[in-house]
Amino acid sequence: MYFELNQITPTDIVDAKKEKIDREMAWQLIKTRQIVYIGKGKTVVSLESDEAHREEILKAAMGRTGNLRAPAVKTKDAIYIGYNDMIYEGL
Repeated sequence: MYFELNQITPTDIVDAKKEKIDREMAWQLIKTRQIVYIGKGKTVVSLESDEAHREEILKAAMGRTGNLRAPAVKTKDAIYIGYNDMIYEGL
């Protein structure tokens, strides 16, 4: 795994298959950080997590099942959603 190889130890782990994070819960998590990075395939979207970008962020951050895309990683200033090599290089 990426985190093990890079010696990153998460403080909280939530199993996305067992605990659903819907749009409102996702927004509550996202808005606690200044910036959000969303990886979708080879594309990375980077936005300020303010109310003006709420719908754009949630559209990109939510999966087809209505659950927050995984993985989601919070750092001091940002939240990283979805997997993309480029965004995880910044951790």
